[in-house]
Order: sequence, then structure tokens, then C-alpha cells
Amino acid sequence: MSKDIQQAGEERRFLDYAPAPESRDIVRLRPSYGLFIDGDWVDGHGAPFTTIDPSTEAPLAEIAVADEADVALAVAAARRAYDKVWSRMPGAERGKYLFRIARLVQERARELAVAESLDNGKPIKESRDVDVPLVAAWFFYYAGWADKLDYAGLGASPRALGVAGQVIPWNFPLLMLAWKIAPALAAGNTVVLKPAETTPLTALLFADICRQAGLPAGVVNIVTGAGETGRALVRAEVDKVAFTGSTAVGREIAKAIAGTEKRATLELGGKAANIVFDDAPIDQAIEGVVNGIFFNQGHVCCAGSRLLVQESIHDELVDRLKQRLTTLRLGSPLDKNTDIGAINSAEQLERIRRLSELGEAEGAERWSAPCAIPEQGFWFAPTIFTNVSTSSTIAREEIFGPVLSVLTFRTPAEAVAKANNTPYGLSAGIWSDKGSKILAVADRLRAGVIWANTFNRFDPASPFGGYKESGYGREGGRHGLTAYLKAGAR
Repeated sequence: MSKDIQQAGEERRFLDYAPAPESRDIVRLRPSYGLFIDGDWVDGHGAPFTTIDPSTEAPLAEIAVADEADVALAVAAARRAYDKVWSRMPGAERGKYLFRIARLVQERARELAVAESLDNGKPIKESRDVDVPLVAAWFFYYAGWADKLDYAGLGASPRALGVAGQVIPWNFPLLMLAWKIAPALAAGNTVVLKPAETTPLTALLFADICRQAGLPAGVVNIVTGAGETGRALVRAEVDKVAFTGSTAVGREIAKAIAGTEKRATLELGGKAANIVFDDAPIDQAIEGVVNGIFFNQGHVCCAGSRLLVQESIHDELVDRLKQRLTTLRLGSPLDKNTDIGAINSAEQLERIRRLSELGEAEGAERWSAPCAIPEQGFWFAPTIFTNVSTSSTIAREEIFGPVLSVLTFRTPAEAVAKANNTPYGLSAGIWSDKGSKILAVADRLRAGVIWANTFNRFDPASPFGGYKESGYGREGGRHGLTAYLKAGAR
């Protein structure tokens, strides 16, 4: 470790923050949760499991598991609600329910944020300041679309698809729920949603919000379980499948629905390049790099996990980046000072460790921020790899953790070639003080979302999605709405 970095670490210890824990008392978790079907809680017929706090490994609640029959029951409830109530309701009335849900999310924001951090392991300041406000924003945005479907670009009187089967991941449980449910309901569809098995709690709290909002029974149904529950939902009599998760599971889903009339939106993995040119605002770029890969412990499909730095500023940027990482605080997700929370599961931690060890074995130089790792729970220190080649496993595979691979380039053409040298195509970032350079490079990048002098910024009016093995279809904006509609009369 260089003298400057060591000094920065000593200053950090001198200026340590006092603990500022958020109270758990705002959340009153039940000892056990059933399935939310047709407006009621019912028992699942699979073997229940226990969801845990990944920062302590302490149990939080027992969760029911839906088998194929339970999933069929939920789909039947959604179909009845669609046929008898939701599809017949004027768009303005549907919008009122969405507005009501959005306001309830805001009213219960603190409760939802604490539950999200408990179940997921992410820092409370991220749940509180990013996830939950975006959830409310998504429902507000699509509430406004509910009575304006004629202007969605599909002609007059577009029609809903019917019943949507939705499977969401564990990295942004409540936000991904909003990305799926809000446009589906605004378009007039009903929903059966399966949250990830390691993070079901906020989806189950959302079921209570649906009841509180007076949403008609069967419009939203939530079934919990692991992979088999998800497969049963994909195979069920649904009209649309929406999935966010790994590319491997996305391929499975695409094969399962091939030859059927089911529509699909698949938002899959990524290996985003964050490109920093020598004329970039360096301080701003460093903050963007940190946000791009260490936000949410790197559990982000569009994370900037490949840093492409122009050769002339490589050494300076890496040194300053290391100094910045010594100031990040790893610790309890419920502490308001925490920057790096817990890894979501033992399985994911093992993957991060395995790929990091492989990176070292392949010749990359590893540096990890000096920080105390708690004895209980699942933790991984922010890590940077330098001397990484484009053929390195850590430069090609999605690690989905707080691990950054640094590569260099000399010219814009080389930067574009290296950025596009990946089977994925979800996102990218460009850092430069020249707008013409940003636009020229962005035009040649094969990525669905490109940020300029920022990273990981989301807005409900902006479509999100990728190319190649990052999936197909878009979520957010008008594009996310039309994914749940079919053309009406022309």
C-alpha cells in the first residue's frame, strides 16, 4: 500500500463516524407469510423456507412456497380479475389505484426501506434515498399513463395482453416489483409476481399495500418460492412473461415459451464499460466510478464493472480511486453511515470469491480496501484489479459484486472496441468534457443505456434494456408500457 493511501486510511479512522443505526421497530414482521392470492393470504403446498438477514444470518420470517397447483390458482385468480373487473375498468379509474399505491409507498417509505435493507443487505441510505423514492415515482408515472393509452403509439384503443407472469431478482426487490407491476396495471393487465427466494419480504409488504389501497382482489397476486415456482409461473396460462435476472435463466425462459403466443421482456446480465478519457473531470469521474460499481455492493446488472482508462491518466486515476475507497465504510446495513453493506447470500459471496481468486490466478493484480470484516454475515471488501487483459475471466464474466476490473486504451476507437468486446450490451458510461466526443463514442457503443458524465441514474420516463445476452425488450417510459399492450384499431 502506498504512503498516501495508508495516510488516507489513518485519517479515515481518526474521523470515524459514530454509529447511527436506523430502528428496526418501524417494521413489524410476522413470524410467517403465506401466498397472496385473490386478495387473501393462503397456505403454500411446498416446503416453507426461512429468509435471513445477510448481515447477521439471523432468521427474519418463515416464507411459504408455491407449487404448480398454487401458481395455477394464482393465475386463475388473475384471469378472473382481468375478465370481470380490471380490463373493464376505465383507465382513469385504474390510474386512481396506482396513484393511491404511490402515496402509500411514500407514507410507508421508512418501513419499506428498513425491510429492504434487512432482507437484502443493502445500506439503509440507498434503500431510503434511492430505491423507495424510485418505487413511488414509477407508480406515479404510470398512473398518469393509465387514461392515455391511445397516445402510447399503438393506435387508438390499444388492448391489454391479459395476465402477466413476472419474476424479479434479489438485488432491487421492491424497485424491480415497481418496474414490473406499475406498467402492467396501467395498461389494464393483471399480475402474478414471484419475488426472489432470498428477498421476498418487501413484495409481501407490498401485498398489504395493495389491500390498503383497496385494489380489487386478484389484480395483484404474489407467490413465493425458488426456481421451481418461477418455472411453474412461466409454464402457466399467462399471456406475458417479464423476467429480470441471469442470462442463463433468461435463455431457459426463452426456450420454454418458444412456439407459444406468450410475449416476453427479458432484462438480463451485463458487463458495462465505464470509459474515462484524459480530458474527463477527474474528481467527478472517480465518484462516478465508485457509484458505478460499489453502489449496492455491485449487485447491479448495469454496474460499471469494467473501467476503461486512457493510458495517460491511468496511474493517477487508480491511485486516487484507491484513496477514495479507503473512505468507504463497510458495516451494518441499518447504519446510516454505511456505504458498503452485506452480500445478499452465501451462494453469491462464494461466486465473488471464486471469480476474484481466478482473476489473481490469471495474472491480474488485486487490491482491496482496508476494512474490518464482521465475523457474522456475508461480506466482501471493495476490490480493484489492475493489469487486466480483455481475455481475463473477470473482464468477461458478470461477477455481480464489489469488484472492479481496470483496463487501458489509447484512442477512442480502441476504447469502443474494448467496450464492445463482450457478449453483453446493457449499459455503458462515458467521461469527457467534450460533448462531441461523448456523442461520437456513444453512437458506436453497443449498449442499451449510456450515461454521460454520470452513472446509475434512473428515471421512470426513460426506457431501460439491453442488446445481445443482456436480453430484449425495454422497461420504463412509453416503451415499458407498450410491452404490456397490443395494437388496437388503426
